[in-house]
Amino acid sequence: MRTIGLIGGMSWESTAVYYRRLNEQVRAELGGLHSADILMRSINFDAIVSLQKQGRWDEACQVLADIARDLEGGGAGCILICTNTMHKLADEVQQAVSIPLLHIADVTGAAVKAAGLQRPLLLATRYTMEQDFYVTRLREGFGLDPVIPAEADRVFIHDIIFDELCQGVVREDSRRLYLDAIARGKERGADGVILGCTEICLLVGPEHIDLPVFDSTMLHADAALAFSMSKEEPRPRAA
Repeated sequence: MRTIGLIGGMSWESTAVYYRRLNEQVRAELGGLHSADILMRSINFDAIVSLQKQGRWDEACQVLADIARDLEGGGAGCILICTNTMHKLADEVQQAVSIPLLHIADVTGAAVKAAGLQRPLLLATRYTMEQDFYVTRLREGFGLDPVIPAEADRVFIHDIIFDELCQGVVREDSRRLYLDAIARGKERGADGVILGCTEICLLVGPEHIDLPVFDSTMLHADAALAFSMSKEEPRPRAA
């Protein structure tokens, strides 16, 4: 079993989901007292959010790159950035280390494509929904045509993530808002739903939605487990 390096804390609510998923899956795979070999750095999310709001992405990148190097130096065999939004900086972080960074959009896009779908509704932060770093990767890497929520929906989808889910607050009225946005996406031709922010699984899941659901958090964690248990040595993706 190879060591999984996690850059967490963005937010810790979803990082806890990663930690539980990895350990539960190792126990299911190997039984007994087996657990995942994890090296994690969990950072102060408030500082990262401040940099996001100010557009100081270069400084945020330096923070993540330094952590990635530390994880590699500590023995990690791969790196996961435990948030979709900060994959805006994934290529630069990958360049800072020689071990592979497992990209959350790649594992999610591969799952959608494998399901034979093409037009997933993307629920995420406004950074992820509106900027091109994530959607372009889904389009160019996997031939997908993501459906982006309308402006009014993007506002509350984003706000609920930061004002509620990242702070451990789960509200039924917010779930209804998300389900209404999903219904509108379905009317526009969406054939699946990507939970493209790692906290969204705290609010909605397959049990709430009448379309195939692709939970980026679970898919990312499972890809890390597959890496950890594999005997093959994957190569870092070129930036």
